[in-house]
Amino acid sequence: MQRCFRELNACFNVHTITFDNGGEFAEHAVVARALEAEAYFAHPYSSYERGLNESFNGLLRQYFPKGMDLSQVTEKEVQAVQERLNLRSRKCLGYKQPKVAFEALRQAA
Repeated sequence: MQRCFRELNACFNVHTITFDNGGEFAEHAVVARALEAEAYFAHPYSSYERGLNESFNGLLRQYFPKGMDLSQVTEKEVQAVQERLNLRSRKCLGYKQPKVAFEALRQAA
């Protein structure tokens, strides 16, 4: 896992990470240390402090509405949505597709 974090940081040069307060981030210090990044926590009920996260949640909700029983979603369905989202142009990437932008960064590293 450490190798994955090093490769991720080599591609994206992560400086900061903003976590929410969920239990899934109990190992936040390990992640921050591995990425050599500063870790911050959003204030409760302050979704604007996690803009990218909230934006992506909105994209996911187009496929998996809030309240949907996710245990009924197949791996194949998840992979199909993943592929659609990775091929969707994003303004923050200069209207490039995430899959294309990621591959260009990976090749440059």
